[in-house]
Amino acid sequence: MPKPFVLPLLILAIVLGGGCAGKKPGPARAPTGAVPATASGKPGTYPRLSGRQRLLKIAGQEWDFFGRQTIRLDDSGESIPHVGKWEDDGDPWTGRVGLYWSAVGKSQLDGNDCKEPWSAAFISWIMRQAGLDSWQFPPADAHWHYVRHFVSRAGSPDAAFASHRVAEYSPQAGDLICATRGSHGFIPVYQDPGAVLGDHTKLHCDLVTERQGNTLAAIGGNVRNSVSKTWYPLDAQGRLKPTERRPWFVVLENRMGP
Repeated sequence: MPKPFVLPLLILAIVLGGGCAGKKPGPARAPTGAVPATASGKPGTYPRLSGRQRLLKIAGQEWDFFGRQTIRLDDSGESIPHVGKWEDDGDPWTGRVGLYWSAVGKSQLDGNDCKEPWSAAFISWIMRQAGLDSWQFPPADAHWHYVRHFVSRAGSPDAAFASHRVAEYSPQAGDLICATRGSHGFIPVYQDPGAVLGDHTKLHCDLVTERQGNTLAAIGGNVRNSVSKTWYPLDAQGRLKPTERRPWFVVLENRMGP
């Protein structure tokens, strides 16, 4: 869909997602550092970090690279207090999206192919960079492939991620949070993730990076045309609050160490 006209702190009433570039609002800061060491596409080497710590570090590097775009989503709507670099702003950002696509065997695509959702490719790429082999995290160009993999292996002691209903688990840094997208409407929190997957294949997942009080931050790709950090509200028990805008239905608990 076309890029929305966005101003910092402007409340929007449309679903988060990607799309082709239109008029971009305001100047954005340049990336805050050099291209991360993982830019070659080879797995990152952080021998002193656990798998969870590597994953969080790499996701944070990609957010830095795209200019730290920040989104806040709460009961009143959506705001974008800081706009970063977008997928089709030219290189190095356009090519960076191409690097994500290479993790799922679609190296012919890049940020100029903005009708192609790349959020699952982004998740697959950071998992590979964190050192997970394909048997530990199956790379996929659509989130439902790997979500179904972990939901079907619920209870397996050697799984890198364990699935939980959103009403039963409070997400932590390193977990993946997943929602349906499109025009499917609200998903009740008591529904079994496997049953949801039977009817929904259009999903979006973000990586949880931190928590502050009753809010949670998560980094995802193809969120408002960038690698963005989004702040989401939590309920009194520290659990996700599914809404029509983000109908959360499953949390994949990270089991890659502290």
